[in-house]
Formats: sequence, C-alpha cells, structure tokens
Amino acid sequence: MTETLSPVLPDHIDRVAADVLEAACKADLSLATAESCTGGMLAALLTDVEGASHAFDRGFVVYSEKAKCELLGVERKMLDDCGAVSRDVALAMARGALRGSDADIALSVTGFAGAGAPGDEAGLVHFGCAVRDGPETTRECHFGDIGRGAVRIAALEQGLSMMTAAIDQASSHAAPSAA
Repeated sequence: MTETLSPVLPDHIDRVAADVLEAACKADLSLATAESCTGGMLAALLTDVEGASHAFDRGFVVYSEKAKCELLGVERKMLDDCGAVSRDVALAMARGALRGSDADIALSVTGFAGAGAPGDEAGLVHFGCAVRDGPETTRECHFGDIGRGAVRIAALEQGLSMMTAAIDQASSHAAPSAA
C-alpha cells in the first residue's frame, strides 16, 4: 500500500493503485503520466507503492500551457482552438508522454479542479490514455464544483480505472493466441 499519501486518500484508491502496479508488473508494462490539474498526484501515488518501481517510468507535471507545448509537444494552435481542458489536448498529452518516455502506457489528466475563468466549468476533467502501438481512449468527467481536493481525488480514481483497462487490453494483445 501507499505510505506518503495514504493519510489523505480513501483506502480504496490505495488498493487500486497497488493493483494497477501489480498488473503492470505481471504484464511487464511500464507506465507514464502527464498531469495538469492533479499536479503530479497520480505519479506520486504510483511511486508510493513499495516494490513496484520498475512499473512506473516517469511523470510529467504540465500545469501551464507552455509546459504542455515544451514537454509534451502539444501544438499551440490546438490549445488556442480547443482549450487546455479538452479531449483533443488530453489525447495529445498522453501521446506526448509516450513519445517522451520508455513507457508502454501513458495516462493524461487536464481539467478545472476549481473555478477557472468565467465560463469554465468547475470539475470538468478530460483524460487521455495511449498505449504504445495500441489503442487510445479518452474520458470526460463532470465532477461538479466539489472543491479542488475532491476533484483531484476523483480524477485519481478515474485515471487508475483507465490505466487498469489499458493494461488489461495491452496484456491481451501481447498474450499468444490459443491454437
């Protein structure tokens, strides 16, 4: 189980994080994260489980638009056209995390954990998940104006769920077919 974050996280998130890492280890897959509104919490959670360090390659905390462009290769035009909190940007972030790492699976999170600019929906979070040489998925969640901490914790849960599905999918593609 996790150690550092456990006092602030619900117990089930600790268990899911440990399960994600165990599944990644069993499948010989490595993970990367690209985080904006969660500020690196997912990477911190995945590095807090003892004995599974080889399953996590790296994390990118890209809170600013400039960081998304410089570190993940998100195109400035995409940010201008779609906004930083969008399906397209979430997917571009996940793709950029794969390009910038040795990971097999990358999960991105971008959203409004709290109040954004006028017209921004508090609690709107977009996720992108990319599997190297495999499928890509996105998810849009409307957590509501429940507070920054609660949105971030809900985002961790969704991100871990997407990683679980990606590991399962990547594992089934790598498994030899039955004769």
